[in-house]
Amino acid sequence: MKDIEERFKELGVVPVVVLEDVKDAVPLAAALVEGGLPCAEVTFRTEAAEESIRMMTEQFPDMLVGAGTVLTVEQVDAAVRAGAKFIVSPGFDAEIVDYCLKKEIPVFPGCISPSEVAQAVKRGLKVVKFFPAEPAGGIPMIKAMSAPYTGLKFMPTGGINAKNLEEYLSCDKIVCCGGSWMVKGDLVKAGEFDKIRQLTEEARRLVDFFRR
Repeated sequence: MKDIEERFKELGVVPVVVLEDVKDAVPLAAALVEGGLPCAEVTFRTEAAEESIRMMTEQFPDMLVGAGTVLTVEQVDAAVRAGAKFIVSPGFDAEIVDYCLKKEIPVFPGCISPSEVAQAVKRGLKVVKFFPAEPAGGIPMIKAMSAPYTGLKFMPTGGINAKNLEEYLSCDKIVCCGGSWMVKGDLVKAGEFDKIRQLTEEARRLVDFFRR
């Protein structure tokens, strides 16, 4: 868990990927690796997700690939079998969190309230997802919740882009941000992987600049 948290911190941005077609998995992974962000949170809400994770991890074994939008323990098993190194859930699901902890699978549940944060802290989690970040109050909400839970850090996702990335990364309570602006669905469907690589390079440069 700690190793993955350190990787997240180094990356600064975790691309949140939706893949509708398995054929796009490898070229997308290549674009992310070449762009300087060798990581992907592949959302598990498409039929292509499981096989996409398998192909990405086979072709790029050093890439940090995880499964997002995980809603059941069965999806946890499927994702891990495919090669996912971490699990992300949109909300705090005690069954999923406890299942992952029991099996020593790194898990990052969504927490947007003190009650959810309390449940995460009780289980020893050090990093949680904050989703949907912008609609849920953004940095002011994260800072407010962090006050009584000093040891917890966040991975905000939802509404984050190149324009507000600095605001998030400048907060010491943020490990990294989840973002999809460099891997938008229309770019993936159109096969514009060069554009994705360029946007990924820009995101990498922003992270390096903001955290220098």
